[in-house]
Amino acid sequence: MTKLTPYEEFNIEIPETFPENTMSAGAAKAMVKSECWTDANPMLNLSSFVTTFAEPEAREIFASGSFRNFADPDMYPHTKDTEFKCVKWLHDLWNGPKDAEPYGAATIGSSEACMLGGLAHKWNWREAREKAGKDASKPNMVTGGNVQIVWKKFLRYFDVEPRIVPLKPGNYRLTAEHLDEYVDEKTICVVAIAGQTFTGEDDDIQEIHDWLDAYEKKTGISIPMHIDGASGGFVNPFLYPDYKWDFRLPRVQSINASGHKYGLVPPGLGWVVFRDRQVFNENLVFYVNYLGGEAATATLNFSKSAAPVLTQYYQFLRLGREGYTCIMKHTLEHAEYLRDRLTKTGKFHVMNETQRLPVVALTLDKSVTKYNEFDISNKVRERGWILAAYSMPPNAQEVNSLRIVVRPHINRNVATLLADDIERACDFLEVHGGNATPPELHPAHVSSPAKC
Repeated sequence: MTKLTPYEEFNIEIPETFPENTMSAGAAKAMVKSECWTDANPMLNLSSFVTTFAEPEAREIFASGSFRNFADPDMYPHTKDTEFKCVKWLHDLWNGPKDAEPYGAATIGSSEACMLGGLAHKWNWREAREKAGKDASKPNMVTGGNVQIVWKKFLRYFDVEPRIVPLKPGNYRLTAEHLDEYVDEKTICVVAIAGQTFTGEDDDIQEIHDWLDAYEKKTGISIPMHIDGASGGFVNPFLYPDYKWDFRLPRVQSINASGHKYGLVPPGLGWVVFRDRQVFNENLVFYVNYLGGEAATATLNFSKSAAPVLTQYYQFLRLGREGYTCIMKHTLEHAEYLRDRLTKTGKFHVMNETQRLPVVALTLDKSVTKYNEFDISNKVRERGWILAAYSMPPNAQEVNSLRIVVRPHINRNVATLLADDIERACDFLEVHGGNATPPELHPAHVSSPAKC
């Protein structure tokens, strides 16, 4: 093979078919990095909840764990132990019963965690129905139209009937208002959200819990709750320790959260924690011995890097309650600053009246007619900012939102720069107008499935 000069090597075009020849490590690295040059800057991507900053020590831990297969406890027993320690600590953080046996798992993002929670409730419901001699076909799950897409995936992949309560303008969270139309004896659980994607709000978890208590008294049917705490699970315990959204509510049998969101770990890491070991059905556990000693596995994914779990362990040790509380407090303050700055212009209304998460969800005032939320998102992108603009789910599709996720690396100076750029974008659009339109949704996701 002819040896190329560095200049020639760096100018090789990317082939359409599988590469035939080798190149130097430096050239390959340069080509990969150059393809990312025009991607968004993750630090300015405020449409994403995912962590984009870590201390050097956390990065070092992440790098050192990258080549450890987390599925191999025989070879990496102490690495595997960190998972159980984190599960125990999360069970404590989320106020699990002191006499319970903590149980849970680290997962690939919250999506896998949601799937495991849903499967546990489906298996438990089916076993209870069969034991009682009742029909165990056609299970359903009740949740709100504000759920993240993973729940719709779960319902379709695992053959559970969707009972999705639609939203309405002015109310973008699940309440108990329409539960009587959706809940019945075939409901495996009700999923409520702590920190939803669309507005950052919590569902009315206490009200839903109380409604299910009354439903059981009336019908004798006991229905558990799963809390999707993808974002709120690492905010509520530190900012609102007296707020009962977790295992303090007896019906809450499982909780998931994203370690790679406000858990402050690089992607991708999720957690699912059960109220007690008994909640996770033993039929969902498998045992393997082909990596060395026998090991139990109860996740959908098998092999994965240990890096995110070790980094989560590091962050828990590094920050503790004190550190997480301090970080979340300052992050929320910067979100409140942005919210107040932008609403004072008279152009925006806040969609999340209850400001629990450091999320600013805005919709334009009706007096603004020359542009919309999508135009603003497009305009500030010229300055490097990535802000989410989207239409709300059924039955509130006519409402558009501009959402800003304030993450811990955003300081007051950056928040001020962002507010300035949004205001300038509005001034420009007021003169020149905008022409952005909401993207058309795929037909399968236009409307929520109706109750059967």
